[in-house]
Amino acid sequence: MKRYIWQHPEWPAFRWNGNALLVPLGRARAAQARLLSRMGSLGLDGSTRARAENLVEESVRTAEIEGERLDRTRLRSSIARRLGLPTAGLPAPTAAEDGLVQVLLDATTGADAALTVARLKGWQAALFPTGYSGLRKIRAGRWRDRDPMQVVSGPVGRERVHFEAPPARQVPAEVRAFLRWFRARPRDLDGLVRAGVAHLWFVTIHPFEDGNGRIARALTDMALAQDEGARVRAYGVSAQIMAERERYYAVLQETQRGDLDTTVWLAWFLGCLERAMERAEGSLSTALRADALWRLPAAASLSVRQRKVLGKLVEAGPGGFEGGLTTRKYVGMTGASRATAFRELAAMAELGFLRQSGAGRSVRYELVLPDLEGNG
Repeated sequence: MKRYIWQHPEWPAFRWNGNALLVPLGRARAAQARLLSRMGSLGLDGSTRARAENLVEESVRTAEIEGERLDRTRLRSSIARRLGLPTAGLPAPTAAEDGLVQVLLDATTGADAALTVARLKGWQAALFPTGYSGLRKIRAGRWRDRDPMQVVSGPVGRERVHFEAPPARQVPAEVRAFLRWFRARPRDLDGLVRAGVAHLWFVTIHPFEDGNGRIARALTDMALAQDEGARVRAYGVSAQIMAERERYYAVLQETQRGDLDTTVWLAWFLGCLERAMERAEGSLSTALRADALWRLPAAASLSVRQRKVLGKLVEAGPGGFEGGLTTRKYVGMTGASRATAFRELAAMAELGFLRQSGAGRSVRYELVLPDLEGNG
């Protein structure tokens, strides 16, 4: 009995209903156009900083999908060093964190370089520089050699098998077929659809013992960079997949147990891209307004403590400070006395950087970013 998509006699001849994808594809393209236009307004320095923050978010989320938690500050250090941004005061990243950043950057800045077996193996080795995944020794930089390779969930003894990958002996041939297709870049295939097919195809082959999901998402970013002809990535799929993780796995499992019809998968994937772009557009809007904030004449009068707190508010983004900024939080962040904190917060509110609400012990402050549209 054939249970998985790769067991179908016509594998890997994926098919889909083009008419069913017209609307989600059109919406994704419209969102892409808006976002790229926003990126253009940032300028070189602004786009580099936006790219750095996007990479931090993507690095954190692509690892989080696999159940790993990475340190944002160390990731920011690795990314800043590789993009030529200031690194003063930032801690050194671990080898694994630096390896992940290398993979994500190589996939996009080197999007036009040939995707080869050696490159894929190099990416996987960079993700596991010690040769271990947690406490488990793995074949870093080599294809998996064990069967069955299964995606499972649940406690030991009661595992549920969601998917079983092709046998290890088939992996070299499966990867070669994938690479031939990926390098060909069929002209009659839309670039966003191609990115969705690439993601599905690679995670179905599952060629490594570990790291397949992270590499699949890097390949998706590579395909998107090729589609846009740009190396400055304003958005990525990992953060959005993390936000929709349950649906992602459900659609993926449904498709991998199907008959090569990938319409449902591609419709979800294109919707995911649209939502990722809309999310990034909102972040870019905040970045533009934050940049305008620091250019306000009144910013020159702020103390080091005030600038530090404003910086943290900007970094946290809208709603990032649960319950708002309070005098107590200001004291904790700056080490100032309560009286000084109260005075400096009041001064920032008077200058228009903060909005005060509440009274007495319930006073809260929220960041006020400049209105770029000039609506007051």
